Amino acid sequence: SSAVPGGAANSGSERPLPLLPKQGACVSCLWKPGVGGMNPGLPAEQQVIDLFCCSLRQRYVLGDTAMQKMAQSHVFLSGIGGLGVEIAKNIILAGVKALTVHDTKQCTKWDLGINFFIHEDDILSQRNRAEATLHRIAELNPYVHVAASTVPLEENTDLSFLKQYQCVILTEVSLSLQKKINDFCHAQQPPIKFISADVYGICSRLFCDFGDEFEVLDTTGEEPKEIFISNITQSNPGIVTCLENRPHRLETGQFLTFREVNGMSCLNGSTHQITVVSPYSFSIGDTSDMEPYLHGGIAVQVKTPKMFYFERLEKQLTNPLCLVADFSKPEAPLQIHVAMLALNHFQENFVLTCSVDGINLLLLCPIFQPQVNGDIVRWLSRTAQGFLAPLAAAVGGVASQEVLKAVTGKFSPLQQWLYIDMLDIVTPLEKMGSEEFLPRGDRYDALRACIGDPLCQKLHNLNVFLVGCGAIGCEMLKNFALLGVGTGQDKGLVTITDPDLIEKSNLNRQFLFRPHHIQKPKSYTAAEATLNINPYLKIDSYINKVCPATENTYSDEFYTKQDVIVTALDNVEARRYIDSRCVANLRPLIDSGTMGTKGHTEVIVPHLTESYNSHRDPPEEEIPFCTLKSFPAAIEHTIQWARDKFESSFSHKPSLFNKFWQTYPSAEEVLQRIKSGESLEGCFHVIKTLSRRPRSWTQCVELARVKFEKYFSHKALQLLHSFPLDTRLKDGSLFWQSPKRPPFPVNILMHPIKLTPYSCILLLKHCTHLQVVQTDETARKPDHIPVSSEDERNAIFQLEKFILSNEALENDLQMKPISFEKDDDTNGHIDFITAASNLRAKMYNIEPADRFKTKRIAGKIIPAIATATAAVSGLVALELIKVVGGYPADAYKNCFLNLAIPIMVFTETAEVRRTEIRNGISFTIWDRWTIYGKEDFTLLDFINAVREKYGIEPTMVVQGVKMLYVPVMPGHIKRLKLTMQKLVKPSADKKYVDLTVSFAPETDGDEDLPGPPVRYYFVQEDN
Repeated sequence: SSAVPGGAANSGSERPLPLLPKQGACVSCLWKPGVGGMNPGLPAEQQVIDLFCCSLRQRYVLGDTAMQKMAQSHVFLSGIGGLGVEIAKNIILAGVKALTVHDTKQCTKWDLGINFFIHEDDILSQRNRAEATLHRIAELNPYVHVAASTVPLEENTDLSFLKQYQCVILTEVSLSLQKKINDFCHAQQPPIKFISADVYGICSRLFCDFGDEFEVLDTTGEEPKEIFISNITQSNPGIVTCLENRPHRLETGQFLTFREVNGMSCLNGSTHQITVVSPYSFSIGDTSDMEPYLHGGIAVQVKTPKMFYFERLEKQLTNPLCLVADFSKPEAPLQIHVAMLALNHFQENFVLTCSVDGINLLLLCPIFQPQVNGDIVRWLSRTAQGFLAPLAAAVGGVASQEVLKAVTGKFSPLQQWLYIDMLDIVTPLEKMGSEEFLPRGDRYDALRACIGDPLCQKLHNLNVFLVGCGAIGCEMLKNFALLGVGTGQDKGLVTITDPDLIEKSNLNRQFLFRPHHIQKPKSYTAAEATLNINPYLKIDSYINKVCPATENTYSDEFYTKQDVIVTALDNVEARRYIDSRCVANLRPLIDSGTMGTKGHTEVIVPHLTESYNSHRDPPEEEIPFCTLKSFPAAIEHTIQWARDKFESSFSHKPSLFNKFWQTYPSAEEVLQRIKSGESLEGCFHVIKTLSRRPRSWTQCVELARVKFEKYFSHKALQLLHSFPLDTRLKDGSLFWQSPKRPPFPVNILMHPIKLTPYSCILLLKHCTHLQVVQTDETARKPDHIPVSSEDERNAIFQLEKFILSNEALENDLQMKPISFEKDDDTNGHIDFITAASNLRAKMYNIEPADRFKTKRIAGKIIPAIATATAAVSGLVALELIKVVGGYPADAYKNCFLNLAIPIMVFTETAEVRRTEIRNGISFTIWDRWTIYGKEDFTLLDFINAVREKYGIEPTMVVQGVKMLYVPVMPGHIKRLKLTMQKLVKPSADKKYVDLTVSFAPETDGDEDLPGPPVRYYFVQEDN
């Protein structure tokens, strides 16, 4: 046997041992240098910082402590087939220190349909799978040392080499060898975390064993909850009530600490275990001997470690603890568990050849459990030789997250089995002959063995539109390539679009991109990379947004050519728009998204399900203006205030300044117009800005100092003057009580944060095109700053002064608005917001936030990690197969998952709702009435045509937001005689318009009854 490095470290005593060679072989000759790893020219701390910079969104998921632990971990992965390569991809992107990939098999044609890093030249050169993929997976993250081993791993192998690893992952390993390796890992001190995963056709399984005891410091990864208190009873137990009856969302057994409690002050700084009483209250133990509660107080959740307990694989085989994902079939995990045990037993004694073996497999099942589902056993045996790549993506994403839990102690581990299956697809496959599942010697044999050749051909001939080429988009393209989507000889096309360019921070999730792709269009680059996976795929790339402005490109005709639309978007507004286009053109849509370890998938099928717009999440709670302006209570309030100040000072005001001087190109002209009594909109504000505009670095410093005094001293003094600390309301309660906090002035000389004036100075300099000069550390507030009023004479005086002093020249009448950019750490934007926010927090005695947290909140950064992205994209591709196969409504599954807890919940799609109008007339969102007109067709003709064709007369006609006919509106009755052409005013190439109609209610006083959309064609279409 030959081997390349199995190492997980770079040099010295940390170099790992190889798998034991045959007796007498020279150990040293089995090793060659690995690939990747930290740059030896950089200090270790700098390398970690660089890694964190590339993994910004992941840092928000895991936190720095977990990231550091992960960056010191060594992982061993056996089996680099379709599932193994998914796991390898995800944990390399995440950033473990070292990964050894082990495999003894040669690349075959079969691998092209399951392993996206194996190419046709690897088959021709008969390369080992680990060696073939080594450099390609190492490219994913230069900070991870990746090595390969090809030495056989067998029953008699000395397993002591595994001691150097913190986690061992097994795929494509016999069950007997899994048990042996698991026993070895479990027996170590500390235990080596053990994970095994397999995909057999349309079923998959995942098993975890992290030792007898495994401590987790943070089980959920959620931010600790802060609860404002309105009352605490003096009783046993003491009952704490939330302010304004806001739900606390706590659980019994959790711990809270208290601060800022007035009256019952002995609670401050103490920690208590709580018992939930109601959604708005909880008990904390005996408070009867404490002082009476007066007002205020905040309860803060305390994260406490939790211990998890695991059993060895041998014991769990007979008494499995399974996570139930689909509650519509809660018995399925145990049934699949038994069927897979029978399959493993059969494989170790026989060769699985065809579906006839399902009978023998069924006979073996009673060994493990008396009652078993024969259909599950039959379809497992029938497809076990196949491999469903999207299923591997889904289970691989979950398995990868378990690896990260194992090496970091962050999040709750899986206990201990997870089964994900595609049994929903089998019913229509019953009608196919067994020959449709037989191999044909191409890259799709593994897929064909699972779903049959007819369904494979439908995938090849599919036209699919993928919107978004970010993290989910890259994963989806990989799945498309492995499934052969859009590869048909005469039919089939993958169309993709994304307006964004590739950023450095994208590289740790969007695995199709490499460092040399930075600042290139995502869509073009993703298309090129996808062709490396499957060169037969036909792909068309765009860089346009999908929005109303691009409907000439993404027209109705474009949509009707698509068989399915797949969205990989990061905002609700775009989802709603695309959903409306899919409904209008009767196209199926599969949507998905992630936020940190959470993810969702949703399938929308014409005439079967509701659409995305059929349900609306509650709107995000906005911070009240008065809270932002005068009464912040949390760091989020001060960050938003600082973000608004940035926008106002460096973007909005400079933009208005420029717009005014573009309208009135000279100060002399403005002066003459004011003198003549003309009112110029915005004039006085612009002159005020001109009077305060700094013209030197010194003036930038002075203005920054003025702003500091205004925002962090004068505002506080003014508020305390208006509402002294002893102010009381009409009911006698104090004005300044929780959540209101009294402000206190900040002294710039006493405060350690000097970043705000400096970052403000830099931004002022950029706004006014000044050159950088040295900082004046001795700058103080000047005795007088010219402050103009809205008095006309003062405005004239100021403007005349600027003209006479040559300070109103062309360059003086231009400013450079600054657009907020969160990703450039050198531009001072986040620095300004962080310091301004923390100064305001100090003013109101609020706990400050570091730059990292401020950047997330101010930049509205959505946390993200490759594991959840991979899992979600795999689930989407599984639903895509069902859509292409034309499955009934009960086959489709929506999914919500949270890999941190972990939970994975599959639910049936919502059945489309039918709306009754009257007299048996009804419609759904997918119904569309059609009326054909002609050139002189009037609005009255249109209303009569609807009545004659559909049996009900419209009483209102609307086009988008434009009301064409509402009888109660003045002048609308006269519109009945106008032609539709004149009312709608279509463009020359517009053949039709979609209208909304309503009908009179059955009872006077009721609201009008809504109707379906009506597509009105301006001329009769040719048949």
